[in-house]
Amino acid sequence: MRIVLMGTGNTATVLGRLMKKCGHELLQVYGRTSSSASALASELETNFVSTPGDITDGADIYIIAVSDNAIANLAGELKLGNHLLVHTAGAVSKRVLQKASRNYGVLYPLQSLRKEMDDIPPIPFLVDGNTSEDLTLLYDFAKSISNQVAKADDELRLHYHLAAVLSNNFSNHLYTLAEEYCKAKQADFRLLLPLIQQLCLRMNRYSPSTLQTGPALRGDSATIELHLKLLEHMPGIKNLYTSITKSIQDHYRRTDN
Repeated sequence: MRIVLMGTGNTATVLGRLMKKCGHELLQVYGRTSSSASALASELETNFVSTPGDITDGADIYIIAVSDNAIANLAGELKLGNHLLVHTAGAVSKRVLQKASRNYGVLYPLQSLRKEMDDIPPIPFLVDGNTSEDLTLLYDFAKSISNQVAKADDELRLHYHLAAVLSNNFSNHLYTLAEEYCKAKQADFRLLLPLIQQLCLRMNRYSPSTLQTGPALRGDSATIELHLKLLEHMPGIKNLYTSITKSIQDHYRRTDN
C-alpha cells in the first residue's frame, strides 16, 4: 500500500516504522513543523511536507496519527475526494473525517506506543470504515502489519478504549504510587517486578478474576488495619487503598452469591 502519514509523535513514529518494516510504501510524512516532519521522514526514507495543501494525492491510505484534540482541525484542512482517510484514535468517532473524504475510517492500535522503543511490541488493531469496501480494505491492511485485528465500530472501540485505560493507565498509576512508597521507606521497588510480571504472564492463560489474592479477598482485617496505619501520613494512597479494598470485597461478594 502507498501511505501518507500525518503526524510525527509517538503513534505516527511507531506506525511509520512498522509499515516500512512490513513493506508498505510511505510516500510522505506531514508534520506541523518542518523540523519534526523532516526528522521522521528522514528516518522513514521518504519526503515531508508541513502544509496540508502540499499533501500528495497519490496514496492508497491517508493516516492521521495526531493527538485526539487535533484530529478535527487537521481533517478540516483536507479535501481528499475518494481517497481513504483514517485516524488512529480510540475515543474519537470516525465521523469527524466525513467532510474530508467520502471514504473514511479508523485504524486504532490497541497498544501504548513510545517512539523511544527499541523494538516494536505486538500491536492489536481495531478497524472501522464507513463502507463495507473501506472496512475490508482496512482489515486487510491491518492484517499485513499485525497478527491481531478486529472490527469495531465507534461504540465498541470506545469500550475497548475505556478498558485499556482501566487496565493500563490506572494500573501504571498504582505502580507509580508503589514505587514512591518504596522510595519513602528505603525499599527497592525492583524487587516487586517479578511479582508484576508473573501476574501479567498468568493472564495469558487465566481470567484476572481467578488470579485475585491478598488481604481484601481473604477478609484479613488485621492486615488491612496494619497497612492503613502505615499510610496515615499518605492520605492519597490511603484513600485509594480503602476504595480498592472495598471494591475487591464487593466484587467477590457479588460473584459468590
